[in-house]
Amino acid sequence: MKALHKYVIVIVLSLFIASSFLAVSAYAQSSAATTAITEWEMMWEENPDSTVQDVSSKEREGEWVLHSENDVLVEKPVDMQVAWVRIKLPEFDLARPALSINNLSARDVTIYINEKIVYESYRNYSFNKNEIILPLIPQESNQNIYLKLATSTGLIGIKGKLTLGEYQYLDKSYMKYGFLDVILGAALVFIALGLLLCFLFIKKIYLAAANSLTIIILSVGIMIFTNSSFLHKFYPQVGVTAYYSFDMASTLLMPSIFLFFEQVFGKGPYQLISRFRKIHMWFALVNIAFFVVGFLLDGVRNWYSIYGSAVFALFILLSNILLIVLLVIYCRQKNTEAIILSTGFSMFAAIGGGELVWYYLKGMDYYMFVWKWGILCFLGALVIILARRSIHNYEQLMKYSKQMEIFNLELQRSEKMDIISQLAASVAHEVRNPLQVTRGFLQIIGEKASNEKDKTFMLLAIEELDRAAEIITDFLTFAKPQLEHSTILNIGEELQQIEGILVPLATMQGGIITVELESELYVRGNSSKFKQALINIIKNSIEAFGQNGAIHIRAYEHESTNKVIIHIKDNGEGMNEADLKRLGEPYYSKKTKGTGLGLMVTFRIIEVMNGTLHFSSEKGVGTEATIEFPLEKK
Repeated sequence: MKALHKYVIVIVLSLFIASSFLAVSAYAQSSAATTAITEWEMMWEENPDSTVQDVSSKEREGEWVLHSENDVLVEKPVDMQVAWVRIKLPEFDLARPALSINNLSARDVTIYINEKIVYESYRNYSFNKNEIILPLIPQESNQNIYLKLATSTGLIGIKGKLTLGEYQYLDKSYMKYGFLDVILGAALVFIALGLLLCFLFIKKIYLAAANSLTIIILSVGIMIFTNSSFLHKFYPQVGVTAYYSFDMASTLLMPSIFLFFEQVFGKGPYQLISRFRKIHMWFALVNIAFFVVGFLLDGVRNWYSIYGSAVFALFILLSNILLIVLLVIYCRQKNTEAIILSTGFSMFAAIGGGELVWYYLKGMDYYMFVWKWGILCFLGALVIILARRSIHNYEQLMKYSKQMEIFNLELQRSEKMDIISQLAASVAHEVRNPLQVTRGFLQIIGEKASNEKDKTFMLLAIEELDRAAEIITDFLTFAKPQLEHSTILNIGEELQQIEGILVPLATMQGGIITVELESELYVRGNSSKFKQALINIIKNSIEAFGQNGAIHIRAYEHESTNKVIIHIKDNGEGMNEADLKRLGEPYYSKKTKGTGLGLMVTFRIIEVMNGTLHFSSEKGVGTEATIEFPLEKK
């Protein structure tokens, strides 16, 4: 468990370190001299097989439309197949010139200079983000560059300015673009895999919540990692795998979130959390089936695109609304875990929602990247909740262990009591009769003795015989604690009689006894046995008196448990933990001549009266005895 806590700390630190990479702008440019190209021309083309010669002819000159860096990207018209872009290079004097295009939206891109192909990129999946660095030569100064762009759906064109400069400086920014997503995504995947290994060694009761958190982190990591343009521009051979991995990760995300919610908050009102979790699991299975079959049949792949986008978007919307409503309900109930989760989720919703609104306000002509800060906040909240749960379960385990230890001690004590009871019942009667006969003869001999020394010896022998008889009486009381004459006892009257008996003894020891009683307190039991039990406890307190000794006795009704509570508290010498554990054991006593049988009998009498006795003490402060009996109605 301690290892898990350490690993949670490592996770939080890793998330923080990973998030710090986002603070570095991916769009940072070198301080070297560059030239910005802020305008270019664009034309739509119905013929997908058109060539650069076709669009560069003088007859088509009137079809070119001027665009600038401030224009928004547009969606391809239904009746058009491709778009052509013409860029006029300015005059330049550079050692290793290059053109940087940081935001080009198209699935397939072909670039021509002097009617020759200088760059090609073709994709068989719908990923339209492109960043291109195009090496040039000095002779291409003042030349036109033609870009043939094709896409099946989505936006098409160039957004923002183009940059002309030295290749080595532009290449630094080109390498950075999208690399931070790779770092963050890989960090989350690494954390998820590390968690998975760690959770192999925890108990099964934690596995559901732990595994759901692992899948959430893994899914988010894969989504960030595979959505990075870095992979698609440097490793196009894994582009298809990355594209569909993003789909699979996003499909598994919502079932994992609902599973985590179910483990933390239960099934929810009307079992909504559990039902939505099952719906998302079925959706995920169907989506995966569409995905697998789609590789074999093109028609199914089209259905997969519709099902995986439209239906998924609807489920996401409804699920998020449900989660927000449930979090509000749980927060109003002052659920700490709901407050933590709401904080992380609210930060994610505020950041992601704000950026989404900005995305649509910009006509979908905006690259969303700030939402990653929000997802880190949300993941951090989930990790904190899991850590709290682990710590709470660990504390509960320790509590149960202590309770089990107490139970075992009580069981051992009960076994000892049974053994002593059987021994006492079989021996006590046989021993008492010889003692009484011996005492009688000692009295006769003592009366006839003329020597004072002999009389003294006889008196000591009789006192020891009486002491032995008292011990045997205690044995008999312990062996047969049944209450022969059980009646309804008035606790107030019983305690007043006990007070009258013991106040003189307390006064002789230099202490006082105070009694605080509620009226109408009744229990079932035997009056003499009840007095015997309480007198044993109070006498022990009197014998533990120091200077200014005091005993406070309080009796009252505990309304919630419907029981009579008797507190006996003194300010005596007190006991340590080891002494407390042994109270009531036979032959254990802190008195010089004590046998421990008196308190043992007290425990037995209270037990027979269906009561409980508990001691608490602190060395040098005092001892408190708490007795509980079922309340009887008279």
